[in-house]
Amino acid sequence: MVKKMMVYNWKSWWRCLHKNNHFVIKFGISLLLVALAFRLLYSSSSSRSSHFSPLPDSNSLENSLLISDTSQENTIQIPPQENGRESTYGEGKCNLFIGDWVPNQDEPLYTNWTCNFIEDHQNCMMNGRPDDGYLYWRWNPRGCELPRLDPERFLDLMRNKTWGFIGDSISRNHVQSFLCLLSKVKFDKAAVIVAYAKRNSLNNWNNMHVEKAIEVYHDESYKFRRWVFPKHNFTVSVIWSPFLAEAVIFEDINGVSTSEIELQLDILDKNWTDPYKSLDYMIFSAGKWFIKSAIYYENNTILGCHYCPKRNFTELGFNFAYRKVTRNFFNYIIDSNHKGMIFYRTSTPDHFEGGEWFSGGTCKRKVPAKEGEFELNQLDNILREIELEEFEKASAKAYENGVNLKLLDVNPLSLMRPDGHPGPYRFFQPFGKDKNASVISDCLHWCLPGPIDSWNDILVEMVVNG
Repeated sequence: MVKKMMVYNWKSWWRCLHKNNHFVIKFGISLLLVALAFRLLYSSSSSRSSHFSPLPDSNSLENSLLISDTSQENTIQIPPQENGRESTYGEGKCNLFIGDWVPNQDEPLYTNWTCNFIEDHQNCMMNGRPDDGYLYWRWNPRGCELPRLDPERFLDLMRNKTWGFIGDSISRNHVQSFLCLLSKVKFDKAAVIVAYAKRNSLNNWNNMHVEKAIEVYHDESYKFRRWVFPKHNFTVSVIWSPFLAEAVIFEDINGVSTSEIELQLDILDKNWTDPYKSLDYMIFSAGKWFIKSAIYYENNTILGCHYCPKRNFTELGFNFAYRKVTRNFFNYIIDSNHKGMIFYRTSTPDHFEGGEWFSGGTCKRKVPAKEGEFELNQLDNILREIELEEFEKASAKAYENGVNLKLLDVNPLSLMRPDGHPGPYRFFQPFGKDKNASVISDCLHWCLPGPIDSWNDILVEMVVNG
């Protein structure tokens, strides 16, 4: 019955249309003219006001230096969180540090075969980590795009410039990621096949790089190193200064202490203050080392200590020392009249579960955590509160003095990546001989490639748009 009614109505409508065809044609033409006028008016308006431009401004330097990721997730515009810390990235720009880790099917920009700057302890692929899901996520700020850097164009921008990464072993981890990304392979299919067939030699890969950094200096311990991209005269250094202040450390290569650290709270480390004026871009960081047992000095006089039960000194706590050194550090930066760009990278969290590194703690997760799933432990939270409070005070004064000081706040986004650490795979094939072997896990440093690469995506974006 319904089917017959539909046919009847259709035939009735057609007979009506046929009888009044002149009227319908006129009416149709009128509608077309109105629609065309509306379309022209709308197109003119929208071309001036649209926020969704598919092509970059050819006159924009920053856009010409970066390759945008055109994956589907990037097309979704999500308003930034309102409860996040105010962005220090720039007025009118979204906060690059508030966002989500989203799935990404693209292959890593480098591997342990294509980059030989990776330290063995962070070379998770070489050491036999069986899963690789941690490689297929990218950081996606809410409300804006985070482009991938184009090494060739970025190196052109950095011609005759000098960079310094100053801090502890996380800074060393950071600079290795930076070098690997800039030395990204130019993929020629035939060359890749040959290199893979002869993968026992890195020389086959080295011939395929855009431009490979050459190491021109290292100290005996390899804690101070310098590389140059010769075609661009671009220099990158890593400077060991875990306190940013002068300190005497009594530790062996395995981190075993024979005595308390002697830390001068009022004297900054000459290892970075001496080359300070010659560096165009600097990334400073500190934090974890302040938790260690230490004796504190000021004016060459002992003030007290942190965790020194065998000494008859006043227990001042590591927070006292961290605030004092951080404040002295920022005061130096503020008064320096430096004309380059200076970043302070926030301290990064560890993800030990079931204990600490010395008591059986592990990090076995294979996917990112959801926001709020992990919280900073008490010690890390104290470090973070101090550095954010001191930076906030310093940034206003730096601005007044014409010093370009920026916050690289990687702490929140790193907190969501418990899957990105070497864990037991800081050692080569840790379970090769015994599947139940007891192995100390590294849940502080980061696998390369891995989540730390996103730090450099953000860093480069801030430099280019600075």
